[in-house]
Amino acid sequence: MLRILAAIVAAGTMLASAHPQDGAADYPSKPVKVIVTVPAGGGVDTVTRIITEKLQQRWGQPVVIENRGGAGGNIAAEAVAGAEPDGYTLMASQPAPITTNVFLHKKLNFDPGEFEPIVIMSKIPNVLLVRPDFPARTAQEFMDYARSNPGKLSYASQGVGTTSHLTAELFQTLTKTKLVHVPYKGTGPALNDLVGGHVDFIFMQLESAIKLHEGGKARILAVTTDKRLPLLPDLPTMAEIGVPNLVSDTWNAITAPPKTPPAIVAKVNAAVNEVLKQPDVQARYAALHLLPGGGSAEATKGFVKEETKRWGEVIRAANVTPM
Repeated sequence: MLRILAAIVAAGTMLASAHPQDGAADYPSKPVKVIVTVPAGGGVDTVTRIITEKLQQRWGQPVVIENRGGAGGNIAAEAVAGAEPDGYTLMASQPAPITTNVFLHKKLNFDPGEFEPIVIMSKIPNVLLVRPDFPARTAQEFMDYARSNPGKLSYASQGVGTTSHLTAELFQTLTKTKLVHVPYKGTGPALNDLVGGHVDFIFMQLESAIKLHEGGKARILAVTTDKRLPLLPDLPTMAEIGVPNLVSDTWNAITAPPKTPPAIVAKVNAAVNEVLKQPDVQARYAALHLLPGGGSAEATKGFVKEETKRWGEVIRAANVTPM
């Protein structure tokens, strides 16, 4: 009898070793909460709702969105950083809380490097948008004008440390031009002053710029993607006008709390990748001028690490003072 009991215990130990109790086997077996770093209706919120609607159908479990905007995403990130690492609390965010905020804030109540990046949901191309009466009519003319008028060109941004700000700083460094930064509190005020002719240009997400461009209220001169956009096939990339390293887009990612088991990360990653392949999702993305993300969790982690390093160098070179 003792030998039989010993054999049962040994078999149980082997099974436990072969199937670690990380909760991945039946994940998700209850509702999943996704904390979004912006208020309802914001860019990250919109794409998250597209993805989570499909995940809910796929998993047969509720996927609940909780919006916690503020502090550049830090409020939401702090909540997720302290959540149980079991896959039932995830974060949907813009780049800032997991890349640049560590350089822009004197103190964070979480370590961005400890999060588990799962997958990029979408990428939003950025464009060079100028005021409607700007004298340069092409991207090359814009470059010539900027170089011959140091300190006279002003650029708007959505605020210090935002993608629009850092892209312009990178442009300034790469082209050895001197520009004047005019920060605003958000996209609306920045675009209002651009249309009104109070500032000269802005690096802005395509989705916010395209209607102004089509309506003649502002003009897109170039794109900051690595290749031309199908929507604007006649407009060059920055590389085509002599700025090869100026590639900038605004991306949205799903991230898990620190120490979330790799098996759960992989399971969420695979599900989102499948969602991104669905024709109706691709159609909704196209209508919003979004590019699909995707890729493995390992590739996502590497991408976030590279973005952190790249924009950290830009922030230090621009001497941006931490808040």
